[in-house]
Amino acid sequence: MLLKYFYNDKLAHASYLVGCQATGEAIIIDPGRNVELYLEAAEANDMRIVAVTETHIHADFVSGARELAERTGARLYLSDEGDENWKYRYLDGYDHELVYDGSRFSIGNIHFQVMHTPGHTPEHISFLLTDGAAGDKPMGIFTGDFVFVGSIGRPDLLEKAAGIMGTAEAGARQMFRSVQRFKQLPDYLQVWPGHGAGSACGKGLGAVPSSTVGYEKMFNPMLQIEDEEAFVRALLEGQPESPKYFAVMKRVNKEGPAVLGGLPVAPLLGANRLPELVQQGAQVIDTRPPGEFAEGHFPGTINIPLNYLAAWAGWLVDYDRPYYLIVDSEHLAEALGDLVYIGLDQAAGYFEPQALEVLVDAGFDLECYEVATPEEIADAIREQEVLLVDVRNESEWAEGRIPGAIHTMLGYLPDRAEQLIDSKPIVVQCRTGGRSAIAASLLQAKGAKKVINLAGGILRWEHVGLPVERG
Repeated sequence: MLLKYFYNDKLAHASYLVGCQATGEAIIIDPGRNVELYLEAAEANDMRIVAVTETHIHADFVSGARELAERTGARLYLSDEGDENWKYRYLDGYDHELVYDGSRFSIGNIHFQVMHTPGHTPEHISFLLTDGAAGDKPMGIFTGDFVFVGSIGRPDLLEKAAGIMGTAEAGARQMFRSVQRFKQLPDYLQVWPGHGAGSACGKGLGAVPSSTVGYEKMFNPMLQIEDEEAFVRALLEGQPESPKYFAVMKRVNKEGPAVLGGLPVAPLLGANRLPELVQQGAQVIDTRPPGEFAEGHFPGTINIPLNYLAAWAGWLVDYDRPYYLIVDSEHLAEALGDLVYIGLDQAAGYFEPQALEVLVDAGFDLECYEVATPEEIADAIREQEVLLVDVRNESEWAEGRIPGAIHTMLGYLPDRAEQLIDSKPIVVQCRTGGRSAIAASLLQAKGAKKVINLAGGILRWEHVGLPVERG
């Protein structure tokens, strides 16, 4: 048997290729949209992808299942659990089999048994894997967003992201029952989850790629709670904010994402188009590092640096409108890959950063924003001469905050910016200064006259001995 692990560290997404070396057949589990890496891995190991499956209808990325089925003719094994709200809608014309608790299927000498594990979502399933060439007992379980290393999946996404009210507590109770069932599995089984540390699909995920049932039973905090009411309270408490784009992803993956056949193409545009597009209200994302953007950028553009695109574009970019990029040609493919991974397919064009120099030479003015250290700005914050906006997550805010700060998590800032903009300068702050740089660009694009990014964030504030409120 061949088991290959793929990990997108920008979204903390894990997917897998499992191959039978005797027959040269392989299955892909929970594929992302960039299917080239699976095709290349299969070819490198002399295998054919004959099947694709996924543990549930994903919310945090566009599934590559349909793309792989189109490219390879693979059979789709997809969940038939859950109610009508969570049934796949695009399966006509595809070789597929709907599976449910207890279903079995094989890829060569590798056998899979489906285990219904609702809680994160109603249709969620896990897969027990048995290597028939080695023995007749399962060796591991693909748990998707059910059991992670050190954590379990969150049950509140349907309510918070998809707007299906009343499902968070019901999901938590389903999760309790699923966990009890998981704890009956043999300790030796390997656990292969669908996410690692940094995913918004749970809280407190470990950074280790795999575990065992026995280890999780001993050390996973949520598996230690035997009382259902205590379990429900603990699971629902302190979950991270639910990205707004998760509702879009659920719909896209249920109805069937567009088949791309490769990365979309974005044409290079001349510098003269940039003022015209901004004037028309187009979405223009400048992917340069925050320092470069702060020193000079075209008014009305927003800054989402390249390494932040996958995590924040889904929050901040309108899915229903085309967008434009300011990005080096050498990084264009990376930027487009990250964006289409989360369903932002409407790339209408891009500008090289040198376009800004051309516009300056043509007489256009660039904007900039200030960057100040805690030592430089502390007095102004204390005297309320500036408005301090903390754009960190709710859990970070609860752990400690700068006195006088107003909390508006970065993902919600576009909707609340107008309430914050008045005659006062605005100081934006996060943990280290990265997210607040994005926030500074958003506030400027919304019309704020003077914005200051707090260099080093609250970590530097504390480091130099300035006060922090707790509790």
